[in-house]
Amino acid sequence: MSRRRVYLETFGCQMNELDSELVAGQLRTLGYSFTPEAGDADVVLYNTCSVREHAEQKVWSRLGELKEEKRRRPGLVVGVLGCLAEREGEDLIRRMPVVDVLCGPGELDKLPALLDNAVRTRESLMADEPDDDRLRSARQLALQGNTSRRSATLAAAGDSLELLDLSRSTAATGDDGPVRKSAYVRITRGCNKFCTYCVVPFTRGAEVHRPPQHIIDECKRLADAGVVEITLLGQTVNHYRFEHGAAVTVGGVVQPQKGRSYQGGHRRDPFAGESVTTFAGLLARIHEEVPHLARLRFVTSYPRDFGDDVLEVIRDHPRICRYLHVPAQSGSDRLLGLMNRGYSVGEYLEFLDRARAHLDRPEEGRPLMISGDFIVGFPTESDEDFAATVSLLEKARYKNSFIFKYSPRPGTVAIGKFEDDVPEAVKRRRNNELLAAQAAISSAIGAEQVGRRFEVMVEGLSVREQKRRRGPSCDTQGGVTLTVGGRVPSACGGGVSHAEEDAVESRESTPQMSARTDSDMIVLFDLPAGESPDAWVGRLVPVRITSATALSLHATLDR
Repeated sequence: MSRRRVYLETFGCQMNELDSELVAGQLRTLGYSFTPEAGDADVVLYNTCSVREHAEQKVWSRLGELKEEKRRRPGLVVGVLGCLAEREGEDLIRRMPVVDVLCGPGELDKLPALLDNAVRTRESLMADEPDDDRLRSARQLALQGNTSRRSATLAAAGDSLELLDLSRSTAATGDDGPVRKSAYVRITRGCNKFCTYCVVPFTRGAEVHRPPQHIIDECKRLADAGVVEITLLGQTVNHYRFEHGAAVTVGGVVQPQKGRSYQGGHRRDPFAGESVTTFAGLLARIHEEVPHLARLRFVTSYPRDFGDDVLEVIRDHPRICRYLHVPAQSGSDRLLGLMNRGYSVGEYLEFLDRARAHLDRPEEGRPLMISGDFIVGFPTESDEDFAATVSLLEKARYKNSFIFKYSPRPGTVAIGKFEDDVPEAVKRRRNNELLAAQAAISSAIGAEQVGRRFEVMVEGLSVREQKRRRGPSCDTQGGVTLTVGGRVPSACGGGVSHAEEDAVESRESTPQMSARTDSDMIVLFDLPAGESPDAWVGRLVPVRITSATALSLHATLDR
């Protein structure tokens, strides 16, 4: 029998992207193949997010579309992975019987067994059941439930999810051929913060820290396979702390630890060293023990617990990138209290001052860049609260911000505690105003980079170049071919002039590439004529900035 084909679509954050990569590697090892089209798949998997309403609605829409597909192909197996599966539980199957498999983010190591059981169940239903019963769900579930928040030391039964991280594929070439030069490595899972708007502590469980040697070995394997840049991931990545004396070993594998009560702030951990590996210590070890790794990044950081020890490690280790993603969420102390964020605006700004004093060196081509997250329209947000948020954004001078309108999320504290009393029109207006304020700051920061020289890592063709190579839109609506610029593009059967052919040939000989500074600024530049774009991916090259927009910098190679 031919290999079963899988379609896997990921929604949400970088953590979900890594989870999908681990799942894909696990399934490939077991003989599954992957297809980019859901219609060609025997197994359709959606790795979901519950943090934002928009991402969640996309999943419900996809599942609705599969109802008719499953009627045509009752052997099709449909699975929902991640936070939506964990939060909704069996209610999801009751709402969408098209779903056969539910697997929470803390149970992904069990997915192969769930899929095997679901495939066998569907085959049995097709052979033995009346037509109407063939569409019943195979009902294969693996969810954490209330076990995810046990306060005791991690059970001696072991953490089987750690084996999924340890078994990841480190091949530098994927199914589609391109060489992979960037990778994510998880250092913590879960969260202990319980912000009132957030469902993550309930869907991903308590904060758990992986053994440092596992992380370092994973980074080494990735770097040996050709990865140039690694991003360390965690919901609160700077909380990382592993107590070696409390380590539990099961089956020869050192187990992750549940996070202790963290008292970070500016202080240094007095136990840091041989007995305790802190986040600062982990960064330093990766930098020194994986010398052929060109760049090391991390996200996401919690502002209150960001100590000077981490800032000093970044300052003193040149291959650690000078970019911090530090969500603020609001500029109002009152709303920060309602959100249970655990810090004041003054404390947040004090952290930014410390970070810039340690790390901002624009004259050396290494400015510190900071990005933030904001929620507008949180319950009871007044005009004064919103004005305070605009003020914080302007004082912080973020490179960019991720700005969202508040939407009540099932399973959060806020949905039961606060009325969603800010009108949608007000949320939309405030969202647009904050986006406009951020765009002005981003443009000003971009203009400051003109004339400066940076070393950038080449990531691939720019978005504009990718769109050009795919060709102009040839979509049809109602049998009518859409035109571009008043004429039918040649790719859709229309003709082009000799001048247009010359222009296309010129662009092809000097493709536009996208690169990134170590402070996370996007840089666009043209390759020299005749150079292969693929040969440049992953290179660190010097450029000089010639112009800027709010979204990107434009440069020439500086040789």
